[in-house]
Amino acid sequence: MPKTIAEINKKIKEGKVVVVTAEEMTVIVRQKGAEAAAREIDVVTTGTFGPMCSSGMYINIGHTKPRIKLGGGTCFLNDVPAYAGFAAADLFVGANALPLDDPRNKIYPGEFKYGGGHLIEDFVKGKDVELTASAYGTDCYPRRKLETLINIKDVNEAVLFNPRNCYQNYNVAVNLSDRVIYTYMGILKPHLGNANYCSAASLSPLLNDPLYKTIGIGTRIFLGGGTGFIAWWGTQHNPSVARTDKGIPKTPAGTLALIGDLKQMSSDWLIGTSMTGYGVTLTVGVGIPIPVLNSEIAASTGVSDDDIYAPIVDYSRDYPNCEGKPLGYVNYSRLKTGKISIKGKDVSTGSLSSYRKARRIAGELKNWIKEAKFFLAEPVEKIPSAGSGYKFKPLKMRKIDR
Repeated sequence: MPKTIAEINKKIKEGKVVVVTAEEMTVIVRQKGAEAAAREIDVVTTGTFGPMCSSGMYINIGHTKPRIKLGGGTCFLNDVPAYAGFAAADLFVGANALPLDDPRNKIYPGEFKYGGGHLIEDFVKGKDVELTASAYGTDCYPRRKLETLINIKDVNEAVLFNPRNCYQNYNVAVNLSDRVIYTYMGILKPHLGNANYCSAASLSPLLNDPLYKTIGIGTRIFLGGGTGFIAWWGTQHNPSVARTDKGIPKTPAGTLALIGDLKQMSSDWLIGTSMTGYGVTLTVGVGIPIPVLNSEIAASTGVSDDDIYAPIVDYSRDYPNCEGKPLGYVNYSRLKTGKISIKGKDVSTGSLSSYRKARRIAGELKNWIKEAKFFLAEPVEKIPSAGSGYKFKPLKMRKIDR
């Protein structure tokens, strides 16, 4: 008989809920089948921990005396530029932000030692952060300069807001050129010298609910070590890609926009990350519970690494020029062996995503639910799915007449 989220939450409250991780569910479905698994299991927990560039934080610093209007001025946190265009005391910092004096790739490949991702990590650690700002001054906000230390304990709000996280599948990056290249997928050696991938695969949230049957706007999640929510579908969300018979996308597909209280979070799960020759990002821990409402969902959460195929993409030419076709497809079972075959050559593989920490996230979320510290939230709206007509479109460049 189908279950409801309300019924599952009642079982959580009564201490009767049956929760397993996605890793455990794969074994249960294989041994008992989806129908039996749906009767036995109430919730499946997932996890992922990897670099997620489209992340950031917004904070409200409170009003100074006399008041200053940061909006329209300039503002820096530990020399990292913060966007102040919202209002007088609100700031936003993206994970990719860099100090103005960072040499970037002028000294190639750039080291990118400190940026927005590191700043967010320092802030959530409780370190003092140096705020410097200048403003143009108004009658109601007369102050024009501000230099002070701020701390997460003292600001009014500190919110993690990530416009694009939890990619549903992703590329395997390789390099067909004759030189080393530096990418957001890591350092790629020439002549198929290595292959990098970035996914928790069978533990990954959107690969356990490939058609977004339970994951939607308002879903409560594990975010950065605290509780967060799905705020919207993520930027570059593209559900209308080619899929396997099981509905699993064969290329990068769905994404999620996430939000949560940074004051609850931990630097164990938010880590500033430098990508040589590319820039700065934030490595983020996310876990999403999937209520097992019926056998169809049970089957989806029983996905294995054998079922999930990723495209092999050349990052020396095809990817930067938006050209070419995948060199082939490979499943995550093969990727995790440390070696795959491409064009008849054995190629070493490496992951930018930590499966060990993804497993920890799924386990921690499982314990929260079992201990009634975490209840499921009914989505208030679905996110666009395959067949909805929603599709990510590249920029249509047009000439500007001057």
